[in-house]
Amino acid sequence: MAMTANVAQWAVAALLGAAGCGTAIAAQIDVAPSSDLQSVLNGASDGDIVVLAPGSYSGPIRIERKLALIGQSGAIVLGHGEGSVITVAAPDATVRGLLVRGSGRDPQAMDSGIFLTQTAERSLIESNTIEGNLYGVNVYGARGSRVAGNTIEGLRGIRLNEAGNGVRVWNAPDVVVDGNTIRYGRDGIFSIASTKDRFINNRFEKVRFAVHYMYTDDSEISGNYSSGNHGGYAIMYSKRLIIRGNVSDRDRDFGLLFNYANYATIEGNLVAGGKLADISADFDGADDEKSMLPKTEAPAARAATGPDKCVFIYNSNKGFFRDNWFEHCGIGVHFTAGSEGNEITGNAFIANRNQVKYVGTRNLDWSKSGRGNYWSDNPAFDLDGDGIADTAYRPNDLVDRVLWTAPSAKVLINSPAVQVLRWAQNQFPALYPGGVIDSRPLIAPPPRPHSASVQ
Repeated sequence: MAMTANVAQWAVAALLGAAGCGTAIAAQIDVAPSSDLQSVLNGASDGDIVVLAPGSYSGPIRIERKLALIGQSGAIVLGHGEGSVITVAAPDATVRGLLVRGSGRDPQAMDSGIFLTQTAERSLIESNTIEGNLYGVNVYGARGSRVAGNTIEGLRGIRLNEAGNGVRVWNAPDVVVDGNTIRYGRDGIFSIASTKDRFINNRFEKVRFAVHYMYTDDSEISGNYSSGNHGGYAIMYSKRLIIRGNVSDRDRDFGLLFNYANYATIEGNLVAGGKLADISADFDGADDEKSMLPKTEAPAARAATGPDKCVFIYNSNKGFFRDNWFEHCGIGVHFTAGSEGNEITGNAFIANRNQVKYVGTRNLDWSKSGRGNYWSDNPAFDLDGDGIADTAYRPNDLVDRVLWTAPSAKVLINSPAVQVLRWAQNQFPALYPGGVIDSRPLIAPPPRPHSASVQ
């Protein structure tokens, strides 16, 4: 049976590569839908290329050879609601170009569309459509594997906590997850107890968190796009990460969250809010921890910006926040729980309802080497034209602290007493409470991150 051009090119390259290495020339095995696919795989040899013609093939199947399973357009591997649809147990295997459906729903067994066992090192899962499974791709200790260019859609119409993740990585160093589109399910990518992984250029929609990191060190999250999810990038109990050039576009609760995340470099990211009425975080089957404003709410309330927080930093130390853009959030940065030694410079804080919420009494200067951040509500002047405002910027005052502890006091915000208090603080800075100060604020915003244009 004739192959598509892409499959033919791939097969030729594999055959030439095998010949150049002095190994036996791989066989190409063409398979029709009427065949017993598991029997074909059992009879194949290392290096073989198994090509599936268009049609439906019965799963579950298990790959225990170093072979490539390649689907022509229209090839479907269909599970029957029990276990994982495709299990890869051999190293250096490839699964490419398939539609994969129908896993079981056992969360303890982590039933998946494609399950990579610990022996499936350096596997390639590429250009598949993986839909209607509990987990999409489960990289269960398969170090050096690559999950690239797939479309992964999780289960719909079930409780969020009962769903699996689009890609799950456990104890699998040197894994690359690149260029996938992930929708529905719990988290887009969930990584735990791993190291030296790269999650790059993925798109996430209608999930809880786009990326959820737990105990994953020395890794990278770059060039990803998260839109309309409960939260963007949740980084927990991890260290020495690079988080660069990502977008959080109208995610509901936060764009970036750091919880016990140390020695991270966070640069060139964009967190952009929007009207609550525009945010689609209430998607099919999701059990919402916090409801959106009801449609009967007044128009002014519906027009409030989101997410709640552009960035939430909790007990995270020695981070470098540079050249990020945070706009139209309820809080630009919520900074708490003893986070120390962080460098926050060159960032733009644009039209957030509260630019900073700092829970602490220590004085923190958010400038470094003569350069601070841009604050859209800073009315300062630059008389000497050096690009730095002539006076320091203080995002919070005593009134803010009162409002944090007693929100009902906001009814007094325009009272003469409050206005006098704020005037007195401006005249006598010693009255300001301890907190964040930007001693060298920028007079103009830095360039909007070019890799983070909202799509």
